Amino acid sequence: MNPTRIRIDATRWHWQHGPIDLILGADGEPAALQAAFDACWARFVGVLPELVGELKMLRRPVSADASPDDCPLQGHVARRMWSACHPHRARFITPMAAVAGSVADELIGAFACEGISRAFINNGGDIAFYLTEGRQYRVGVFADLSQSLAKVQRPGGEALDANLTLDASTPIRGIATSGWRGRSFSLGIADSVTVLARNAASADAAATMIANAVNLDHAGIVRMPASSLKDDTDLGDQLVTVDVPSLPLPLIDFALARGVEAARRLLDREMIEGAALFLQGRVRIAGMHGTGALLSHRAQTTTEAPCLKYAAC
Repeated sequence: MNPTRIRIDATRWHWQHGPIDLILGADGEPAALQAAFDACWARFVGVLPELVGELKMLRRPVSADASPDDCPLQGHVARRMWSACHPHRARFITPMAAVAGSVADELIGAFACEGISRAFINNGGDIAFYLTEGRQYRVGVFADLSQSLAKVQRPGGEALDANLTLDASTPIRGIATSGWRGRSFSLGIADSVTVLARNAASADAAATMIANAVNLDHAGIVRMPASSLKDDTDLGDQLVTVDVPSLPLPLIDFALARGVEAARRLLDREMIEGAALFLQGRVRIAGMHGTGALLSHRAQTTTEAPCLKYAAC
């Protein structure tokens, strides 16, 4: 299993190594871009072997008694994963909850050099950004990727559930999404939860925890032990969501309210900059006031006071 890279166009690449699947993009002077991509590739080829070497420890829950200095891991990415998950240790969480964001954060540093105006690394939807003054990125959000892809294939289909415009003047440099419809398991029923934070690792861990909190007891929700679905899961016998039936509006709002409460706690601790929670056509927004990020969406929405105004991206 060797790392591979394919150039998409003049400024974007697709890199893959085992389960790590990246889209990278950058703008800047040609010589600087070449040097940055070469440096990033040199770091990329060593990431997976490093993680595999500590995989057993990475799959263990972060101890509720652990102090910030108690990290048992050695690799840079592994330690970044553990540190991003440590603040959530009161509930079940393993460092694997932040693996995608941590890899993106590790690699984006290669682009923080003269001659590069902006760059992104998208690791399966968890994204790290580098932005210089005056530059921005527009990011699309999908609540349900399978439905969104179907809409893309229909003429005139509107695929995005939301748009985010991130400017260099904001503190946001990481975005991550979690939910039961995504590529990873979830303990909750959110279609998706997208979190904005100062780095991708923090966003990744927080999205996992907020998505877990969007939850309720309902006879129609199907849950199974994670170990019965995937042999090497870090979740063990934790019950993960497999299917969610159409729910009545009061239950949807109840589940979203629980997620918003979890997001508020993280906002109060300045661990995230904002979150958008999606469930069966309903959306709740937490934070983003004063971040400078512009959010637009097409789904039916309720907002937290003070009312957040939306702008088209």
